Amino acid sequence: MSISRFIYSTLLYFLLPVVLFRLLIKSHRNKDYRLRLPERLGWTPDKLSGKKLIWLHAVSVGETIAAKPLVSELLLKYPDHSLLITSITPTGSATVKKLFADDVLHCYFPYDVPHLIHRFIARVQPTLLIIIETEIWPNLYATCAQQNIPLLLFNARLSKQSTQHYLRLKSLVRETLACTTLIAVRSKEDKHYFLSLGAPQNKLLLTGNIKFDITINKTLETQGQQLREEWGQDRLVWVAASTHLGEDEIILSMFKQLKKQFPTLLLIIVPRHPERFSTVYQQLLATPFQTQRRTDDVPFQQHTDIILGDSMGEMLLWYAAADIAFIGGSLVKTGGHNPLEATALGLPVISGRHTFNFNDIYPPLCDAHIAWIEPTKKDMQARLTKLLTEKINKDKQHSTKQKNHFKQQCASFMQQHQGVIKKLLFEVKKHLK
Repeated sequence: MSISRFIYSTLLYFLLPVVLFRLLIKSHRNKDYRLRLPERLGWTPDKLSGKKLIWLHAVSVGETIAAKPLVSELLLKYPDHSLLITSITPTGSATVKKLFADDVLHCYFPYDVPHLIHRFIARVQPTLLIIIETEIWPNLYATCAQQNIPLLLFNARLSKQSTQHYLRLKSLVRETLACTTLIAVRSKEDKHYFLSLGAPQNKLLLTGNIKFDITINKTLETQGQQLREEWGQDRLVWVAASTHLGEDEIILSMFKQLKKQFPTLLLIIVPRHPERFSTVYQQLLATPFQTQRRTDDVPFQQHTDIILGDSMGEMLLWYAAADIAFIGGSLVKTGGHNPLEATALGLPVISGRHTFNFNDIYPPLCDAHIAWIEPTKKDMQARLTKLLTEKINKDKQHSTKQKNHFKQQCASFMQQHQGVIKKLLFEVKKHLK
């Protein structure tokens, strides 16, 4: 063990009680954080033992959804292997269960403490590890290298900000990245950042972004249409997706102004984190608008102004029922969230200026005029007004061709960037024992 990894590991041992205490604090807002605690310490369920196993780690919701086409192909192509998916958050865990049910095995990812990692790998005995996006865990990577477990980093990404943070620990990060078998990056920019951290040139492969290979279930459009019939067929629908603290107030302020010009406008607001559902609901109740919660499980009323999307795994359904999407995490310095799910369903996308987590996606979307980054609230409101007005005009003309033109633009854009899964599956086949 190198000196840098020894120091890192020693600090983790000392910090582990603090991390566990913090987990218990978080569990006051979301009880799921204190459930299945042994899994976070490397004690996997007994059912994980058995036939050969591929391990895929997707840290949370976005990565899990992005990995869905890859998971489907792995299940199809390797029926003689079990597929284990690990996550870190309760929402990520719930997403795995919703998307894949009993087709995959699932447990929480262990903390990167040496003896916890060794315990986990000894119990799971993976033949291959796939990590979605950028989870750099020195002890995990080193253990995989020591035990000759191929480690593939798929859809690898680094922002300028995260690269600067990692540069403070460049020695440790460089030796960690050297333990990988392959780093499949999204873009040339990501490749540049990994090289600056000391990643081996011969392990870097530019494959593109896995999120372009999203698959949309055909029944979603029917389900979306059914929701619109509940709300009122001719209503305009704006979904504010994955909002963060500090964004809901801005969205509600714009909605108040838009309602004056578009009185039938319906807002669906979907907070990113479940622990914020109740807080946001109280904010909505304090407005003069009629509000309903999705989890109330009652028919939607046509006079409802705002719906709180406080259910799990229904974002695609909200998009399928909407006319315009705002993608959260962009009015605050979170870096934005994936806009491609909305694009795949043919929606115009509006975002705030903080989209640094998706620097490879937003520029081509904006160049194609199917997404817009608006730097100020005033600009965003003007864009919303323009798009809503265009939607009304198209509906008045009763032109199916015009209504479908934008969706065709979106479909064409997505098709131009797809094919990443095929490249990644080739690498899996090459390295699977």
